[in-house]
Amino acid sequence: MHRIQKSVHEAGVIVSSLKTFGFQRGQASFMSVWVMGILGLAIFTLPAGKARATEYEVGPDKELAEINDVPWESIKAGDHVNILWRETPYKAKWVMFSRGTEAAPIIVHGVPAADGKLPVIDGNGASSRKALDYWGGERSIIKLGGSSRPAGTLPAYITIENLEIRSARPPNTYAGRGGKTTAYAGTAASIFIENGDHLTIRNCTLHDSANGLYASHNAREITIEGCWIYDNGLQNSGFDHNTYTEASGIIFQYNHYGALKKGSGGNNLKDRSSGCVIRYNWIEGGNRELDLVDAEGSESIRNDPRYRETFVYGNVLIEPAGDGNNQIVHYGGDSGKTDGYRKGTLYFFNNTVISKQEESTALFSLSTNDEHVDCRNNIIYVAGSGRSLAMLNKAGSMDLSNNWLKPGWVKSKEDDFTGTVNAPVHLIEGNSSSFVNEAKQDYHLAAGSSCIKAGSPLPTKIPAEHALLREYVAHQSSREIPNPSKGRDSLNIGAFQTAVK
Repeated sequence: MHRIQKSVHEAGVIVSSLKTFGFQRGQASFMSVWVMGILGLAIFTLPAGKARATEYEVGPDKELAEINDVPWESIKAGDHVNILWRETPYKAKWVMFSRGTEAAPIIVHGVPAADGKLPVIDGNGASSRKALDYWGGERSIIKLGGSSRPAGTLPAYITIENLEIRSARPPNTYAGRGGKTTAYAGTAASIFIENGDHLTIRNCTLHDSANGLYASHNAREITIEGCWIYDNGLQNSGFDHNTYTEASGIIFQYNHYGALKKGSGGNNLKDRSSGCVIRYNWIEGGNRELDLVDAEGSESIRNDPRYRETFVYGNVLIEPAGDGNNQIVHYGGDSGKTDGYRKGTLYFFNNTVISKQEESTALFSLSTNDEHVDCRNNIIYVAGSGRSLAMLNKAGSMDLSNNWLKPGWVKSKEDDFTGTVNAPVHLIEGNSSSFVNEAKQDYHLAAGSSCIKAGSPLPTKIPAEHALLREYVAHQSSREIPNPSKGRDSLNIGAFQTAVK
């Protein structure tokens, strides 16, 4: 039954954890050799006859040479599929519909090369296992949920990690039903989540697709962490994005979002979810860096109390010169059906925002006056004069507290502005950003910066689970901040709390 010892998978899991806690890719590769050696010795001492879930090993010189050799229709709770790196990309696409459990998740795990290269899944020219028959093939390379043969259950507790997944976009094609050459749709994604709950996408590279990742309104409790997501979108289209999600509960953390495909009008991170948390990411470029709008496909999402609160903290957001429109964050809705807009509070704290637009930047575009933003402890640095920065576009209410800004900023530049900006005296203004090295994008605070320990405590209405506990490490990683108060006081302004030595 293609069983293997757990050493390869466990080494990969440990290395992924090392990356999350600050080891870089080269270090992690070195550590993997050490870990594999230890685990290789340990497997000979395992008790005989100990029951374990099935593990499948795919790759060069293995019994399962191709991904389509894996019996996806038979995967069960606790099973692991280990896909080994090889020089030639895998040309495969598949659906997952099995249910793991919290104690026994299903894991699809890429085993990197010695230099850290991830196994590549290339959707251009890919085919599916004949035992699988599912709709939405034109929209996905890896699809979660929705299958006709075998009849799929609602997938749950599935992790996909350490894979590079690319090229789900027109005019690229794949072998569809009956082997018919079929073009990908303009809505295609490297990973398409049609439905499922407790799904994790970790340390994956998603690029060269119409959407890097797409999650529909039937998705629940999704985590996207430690991924590199870039070069997605379609030229001359604003409807495809690096990620496009609508779920009941979603967390984005430790991700590196890069530029979309040249000529694309899409946003970097577009979300319509309830319970949306965006923390400790690096997000650079796009029509907007963040587009947080109304749930279109699910009344249950709109009725979820979490829909009215969105948390964005510990991120680096960069608006390149001449890239997209001048808005950094859009919050509220875009369907035109204002009754379903978020109409809640965006908690936006301890972010470092860099706009390289010299003429005009709008930090927030709030859709109606029923949208509110609590903006505190952020560095908001613009390349132009302070007057080039507007807090709001046309509407909404805003509370500013302990943010670093250039002097001369304005509430809005629109003649028909109807919103309000409440700015107490706790603003730090200056012309020097006090970064360690702005030219090299090192936005840690230099010694003597006025932003050090100048942040205000987070209000008690922000749940303890959103205390500032970590900070982003370039790239795709994070580390715990040395703050015994767990982010409730003595904070720096901006995303970085630790000093650079």
